[in-house]
Amino acid sequence: MKRALTILLLSLIGFAAFPQTDALPDDLRQVVEKERYLRVMFYNCENYFDVDDDPEKNDDEFTPDGEKHWTKQRFYTKRAQIAKVIAAVGGWTPPDIIGLCEVESRYAVESLVNSSNLRRFEYKFLHKESPDSRGIDVVMLYQPKRFKPFNVTYIPVNVNKNGRGTRDIIMASGTTIHGDTLHVFVNHWPSRWGGQTETDELRREVAKIVRSKVDSLQADNQRAAILIMGDLNDYPDNNSVCVELQAQTDFSTIEQSRLYNLAYYMQFVKGWGTHKYDGTWGILDQMIISGSLLDGQGALYTDKDDARVFNPPFLLEADDTNVGFKPYRTYAGYKYLGGYSDHLPVFLNIYRNK
Repeated sequence: MKRALTILLLSLIGFAAFPQTDALPDDLRQVVEKERYLRVMFYNCENYFDVDDDPEKNDDEFTPDGEKHWTKQRFYTKRAQIAKVIAAVGGWTPPDIIGLCEVESRYAVESLVNSSNLRRFEYKFLHKESPDSRGIDVVMLYQPKRFKPFNVTYIPVNVNKNGRGTRDIIMASGTTIHGDTLHVFVNHWPSRWGGQTETDELRREVAKIVRSKVDSLQADNQRAAILIMGDLNDYPDNNSVCVELQAQTDFSTIEQSRLYNLAYYMQFVKGWGTHKYDGTWGILDQMIISGSLLDGQGALYTDKDDARVFNPPFLLEADDTNVGFKPYRTYAGYKYLGGYSDHLPVFLNIYRNK
């Protein structure tokens, strides 16, 4: 009896730790509370490392003795914050499919889904150690009662000039509770470290890889429902996205087999951003979908206004250098701030025709 009461108390405390929807700004709360068939989100966690030193990875600074003094307590805080963000994006119902990036290890993923306040939601996950030099990977969490992967591919990406690979791409085809198929890509493209122009070709090469997989899916089924999400380390109007991936930015006419970039609409029409660089907001964390999800003719559908940047006050702090606010991140250089991430999440509501 005592154990049951303890579990109940811990469960209630954990639930109370999540921000409730009535604490969100009105415009954001209305979207979060909106009924949907599926909710998909993507979040760059910013350095969600475990505390162990892996000799095969360049992770020394994220250890207790490293330059950032990454202790177990800081790891637990980070884990709790990621769980809080995921629950908040879901509102009263957890998101069905979640893409994450900058996650170091399988242990970090297992700890998130099994030992944080997310454990009550019973998420399953897809993860594979990739050859990234820092050891950071992409991850997909999913609600197995709402989305069942039947074909999963970890696409290798070896575009770096030094011959070392970067993060794999997760390509997961799955069925919803009514048997509809959705194809999901989770990405984290090569960074701009060394300069945007100097690294542009790397991201263009990754875009070509994703485009070829999309072409294969559409060769089998022109109305394939496709969702591409991730931190592309490029903006919606950059060549990797517009030219190589061929993601459209004009929504006036929808063609079922084209790709359409909802991030372009969020940034250049709505004025939102997920990342702030030199005082300017932009969207690196993108949601790109096939026209078959936008034309309203298929079993699954959505609208450009159903894509949203999740930007509640608790994920922001004052930007003293520039103006307004910026993401409340974990570190500023080597100074521990205790915040969430240098990126904001994005999410998308998907509906089903009866």
